[in-house]
Amino acid sequence: MHAYMIPTADSPPVPRDLRGRSLESLRVSVTDRCNLRCSYCMPEEHYVWLPRPSILDYEEIARIAAVFASLGVTKVRLTGGEPLLRQDLEALVGMLRRVGALCEIALTTNGILLGAHASALRDAGLDRVTVSLDTLRADRFERFARRARLQEVLEGIAAARSAGFSGTKVNTVVVRGVNDDELGDMIAFGRREQVEIRFIEYMDVGGATRWSPADVVSRAEILDRLAAQFGTPVALAGGAGPAAPAERFSLPDGTAFGVIASTTAPFCRTCGRSRLTADGMWYTCLYQERGIDLKTPLRDGAPDAELAALVRDAWTVRADRGAELRLANIERGPLYAPASLKADPHREMHTRGG
Repeated sequence: MHAYMIPTADSPPVPRDLRGRSLESLRVSVTDRCNLRCSYCMPEEHYVWLPRPSILDYEEIARIAAVFASLGVTKVRLTGGEPLLRQDLEALVGMLRRVGALCEIALTTNGILLGAHASALRDAGLDRVTVSLDTLRADRFERFARRARLQEVLEGIAAARSAGFSGTKVNTVVVRGVNDDELGDMIAFGRREQVEIRFIEYMDVGGATRWSPADVVSRAEILDRLAAQFGTPVALAGGAGPAAPAERFSLPDGTAFGVIASTTAPFCRTCGRSRLTADGMWYTCLYQERGIDLKTPLRDGAPDAELAALVRDAWTVRADRGAELRLANIERGPLYAPASLKADPHREMHTRGG
C-alpha cells in the first residue's frame, strides 16, 4: 500500500490560479463506459473507447487523489461513464476514505446498478450520492436513453435511502420538447422520495453533437414555470456554497431544489473543480482542449512531490473560463463534430466525467 501524501502544517500554501481560484474538488472518472446512451451525452451509434491497459487501477487513483488532497482538494466525486460498471468500486471508496484530508467522497451515477451496491458503498465510507434521472415516464426514458431501465433507476434511488444516504440529489438535464413538461413532476418526485432535484441547462460540451441553443431551457424559464405551478421560488441564502455549481431555491411549501445554469449564466469565476479521466489525463476546465498527462509520470515512478509540483505549476497558470467564452460566441453550436470526438475520445463527456 502506498504511503499517501497528507497535508501538514509545513505543507506549501494551497495554489491559486490566475483568477484567484483554489483547487477545491476533483472529479474522477473511473471508466468511459456507460450502460445508457442518453441523447445529450452519447447520441452517436459508435464510440472509440479508451484502451483497457491505459485505465488507472484503484491504487493509482487513490495515490493521485492524495496528491490533490495535499494541494487543498477536500472533495472527490467518482464519475464515469457509469462508475458502477467498474467492479468493486467500494474498494476504491475505502482507499479514498483513508486519505485523511478528504472531507467528502461522492458518487454520480445513473442509478441502474445502485440498488446492488448502495449498502456496500455506504459501509466503505461513501458520503453522498447524486443520481442522473431525466424523466419519470418509462416510454420517454427508453427514447431518451435508448434503454428500458427506468425501474432500476427508481429502485436505486430507494436503495440509497435505505442504505442510510441523506442529502441525495437527482440531476435532471432539461431539453426543450423532450422533458421540459416534467418540471413539476420532478419536484413532486423529489418531495416523495426525499431527494433534492437539480435542473441542469442542456450544455454544448463533449458528446452533445446535436446541441442547439433552441433546445436550451434557461434558468429564468425554469423558475418562471415552477412559479406558475407552485408559487414564486425564493433563493436560499448562500445557495449551495460560493463555489458550488447549483443555485438553490425554495418553493412556498419549503421544497428545495437547485438549478445549474452553466449555459446561460456560467459560474466560471468561482469554479475550483478539475477532472481526471480514467486513463489519467487531468483537465482544469470542462471545455479545455487538451489535458495534462498524470499517468505517464506516475507509472514512470515519479514521487508524490514531483506529481504535486506538476499539478501546482499547471494550476497556478490556469485562466480557464470556458463556459463564459462559449456564452460570448454568437455563432454557438455543438462544441465538437462527431469526427473530432472520434479523433480524440478524451473530448467526450462520458470520458471527462461531466
